[in-house]
Amino acid sequence: MKQPDAPDHDAWCAWHPTELARRLTGVSVPWCVAGGWALDLWHGHQTREHEDLEFTVLRSDVPVFRRALADMEFHTAGDGIVKHLPAQSAPPAEISQVWCLDVVQHCWRVDMMIEEGSPDLWVYKRNPAISVPRADIVATTPAGIAYLKPAAILLFKAKHGRPKDEVDFANALPKLQQSERSWLKDCLDLCHQGHRWAEGL
Repeated sequence: MKQPDAPDHDAWCAWHPTELARRLTGVSVPWCVAGGWALDLWHGHQTREHEDLEFTVLRSDVPVFRRALADMEFHTAGDGIVKHLPAQSAPPAEISQVWCLDVVQHCWRVDMMIEEGSPDLWVYKRNPAISVPRADIVATTPAGIAYLKPAAILLFKAKHGRPKDEVDFANALPKLQQSERSWLKDCLDLCHQGHRWAEGL
């Protein structure tokens, strides 16, 4: 269900990660690019088109990013419902996505994904039993853009199995280190037992 003042759910004109990084210059709390763009930052080049841009933040840090992106309007997204998030309101506990609306251009620019970990610990939001020191799961491009490493991205993508997820897995697999393959396989066995990707790892 779309709010009357919001554009359609598919009205995306997402920023490039470099634009997001530029706007977050000076933000000292953890954040990193996620989704398909994270894989392309890891590859070092764009492998396919991206309809959106996702980045992760800690729930306690959402106000920091709202201030950094003060020219945006914020909407919670969950269960197909996109709802305006008033300026002084925190996202409800069940919400893990906040879409950032460019009011002037009337389009969505970036999807702020909310994490439940800590500055030092990354926790997989779909199964808190999976956690990794943040320093081990987040990498940085030569230009200084933080991104979630590929094994974690593929763990998220394993749930859906969309055509783009299959492409992303096929492109990433030859470059994954053995330690990354082993970690991803263990996570798949825990969260998606019998997943076809596990056989290739």
